[in-house]
Amino acid sequence: MTQKGVTLNTNSHKIKFARSFIRTLLKMRKNAPSSSSIEEIRKRSQRIKIAAYSSMAHAVGSRRAWSRAILFKLRNRARHHGMMRRRSMKKRVIKNDPPGDQSKANKLRQLVPGGKAMDMCSLLEETAHYIRCLSTQVKVMQTIADHFSK
Repeated sequence: MTQKGVTLNTNSHKIKFARSFIRTLLKMRKNAPSSSSIEEIRKRSQRIKIAAYSSMAHAVGSRRAWSRAILFKLRNRARHHGMMRRRSMKKRVIKNDPPGDQSKANKLRQLVPGGKAMDMCSLLEETAHYIRCLSTQVKVMQTIADHFSK
């Protein structure tokens, strides 16, 4: 596709992500409740976050371990969502482990989806790709926000 001398690769991860993400946002907008309570805003924010991760993982496909891990987690979440109605709202506890308790590799394994099952070489390769994709995700989302805030 050419526009003003610029060639766009319609198969790029960036374009696939943007199309999928915008499509999801438009669906969310159609189904948006009329109220703007704090709870509704929190739910909408969570849905946008899930849509962003899902769109990026779908754009990358199953070639990467991190995208397979995200897609697996989202499928399981959707499958169990109907079965598990809110039991009780528990606050998430974040541990602040002392620096000597975990190696840097183990900390990285926790950050990269699917990283727990990877050897060091694969972990570093997946981490680099995941960071590039997150960077692309931020740029696309910023472009969308800029476009719609005019």
